[in-house]
Amino acid sequence: MSFPVAHPPDGETAGRARRLLTGDVRFLKGVVAMDGLPSADRPEVCFAGRSNVGKSSLINALTGRKALARTSGTPGRTQEINFFSAAEALYLVDLPGYGFANAPLDVVRRWQALLKTYLSGRATLRRAFVLIDARHGIKPVDEEILSLLDSAAVTFQCVLTKADKVKTRDRDALLSGVGTALARHPAAFPEIILTSAEKGEGIDTLRAAIAGLV
Repeated sequence: MSFPVAHPPDGETAGRARRLLTGDVRFLKGVVAMDGLPSADRPEVCFAGRSNVGKSSLINALTGRKALARTSGTPGRTQEINFFSAAEALYLVDLPGYGFANAPLDVVRRWQALLKTYLSGRATLRRAFVLIDARHGIKPVDEEILSLLDSAAVTFQCVLTKADKVKTRDRDALLSGVGTALARHPAAFPEIILTSAEKGEGIDTLRAAIAGLV
């Protein structure tokens, strides 16, 4: 299976997706246990990624906000599943960063267990967007979450963040390596999205992918 880079959407599709994701978007709640999840009354997409991959920055760029998702200079500070409501039609779900975390071990274990339970049991979850730092590619800690998504039969799509930090001449090798890793995962959606929250690269493409699931 090949994993090409997703093409930007046409103008009409991009506009529709932009209206959905930058209109009435608000923080709903942070969840620390499964019984705190909001009603499963609409489709939802989630964002997963190791600590410091740029997840909060990307969510802010997608929604056209500066501080909808809180960013932190300290990896592993987010210990909740954060739900955002978009136009009462969609939930955007920010998952805790995995991998290194600046938190006590028992806290790390507790929120990792919550993450696994959420991914395995949320029927309205349409797709997981797994964020990978383009400078580093897929690492063993990422493989753990990809395998979990395989076992939960949750379709996931790879989103490469910080693409502006990778030289153009190095992109082919990056994409080849990522594609080879993704080919081992049956739940992987066969397109990669290249993004830069700082430069705006790929934001319309990611918005269109999300809006297409509603």
